[in-house]
Amino acid sequence: MKLILVRHGETSWNKERRVQGSDSDIELNDTGLEQARKVANFLKNEPINVIFSSPMQRARATAEAIASYHQVPVEFDQGLRELNVGELEGMSAVNLRTTFSQFLMQWWQDGGATKLPSGESLIELQQRAWKVIERLLERYKTSPEHNTETTVVVVSHYFITLAIVIKALNLPLDFFPKFKLDPGGVSILEFRDYETRLLTFNDTSY
Repeated sequence: MKLILVRHGETSWNKERRVQGSDSDIELNDTGLEQARKVANFLKNEPINVIFSSPMQRARATAEAIASYHQVPVEFDQGLRELNVGELEGMSAVNLRTTFSQFLMQWWQDGGATKLPSGESLIELQQRAWKVIERLLERYKTSPEHNTETTVVVVSHYFITLAIVIKALNLPLDFFPKFKLDPGGVSILEFRDYETRLLTFNDTSY
């Protein structure tokens, strides 16, 4: 199975560098809509069999733009919602560093076990995201009708995409800060019986 992971396009909160988790259903701004159109055009020649998306507006609009080039429906899964950031929701990057700097340093270094205040841990996030991928692997690697390579697109968010990539590569969660993912970034994983390979990461060349 070929898995194309797409981070949604830019929102006003992305531009303002505000924390945007699962409790903020912010739509794409003009730049984000243009990114969605460009990534859709970039993927138009891919033999896409199915598109899965977070139900949040910013991911939904990006997924529907991609689907406009393919005769496949968009399926929405709550497991692909962004990280629940709790009390950090909507906070500016400047205030975040001032108020939670020591906590965030520990949060990045503890292997993903610590929950954000009134929010979720990276372990919890990765577990729910990976359940979605396991269902896709079960569905498209074992069904006789899918004996040729299946191409699946998953449109989601920053933390969800990184959690999937890190899990697929069998890396520890403390690798999170070593990756950077831009709005509209495209990453591609290839799942084989013998190994999983990262073919592309954060491609915004389109």
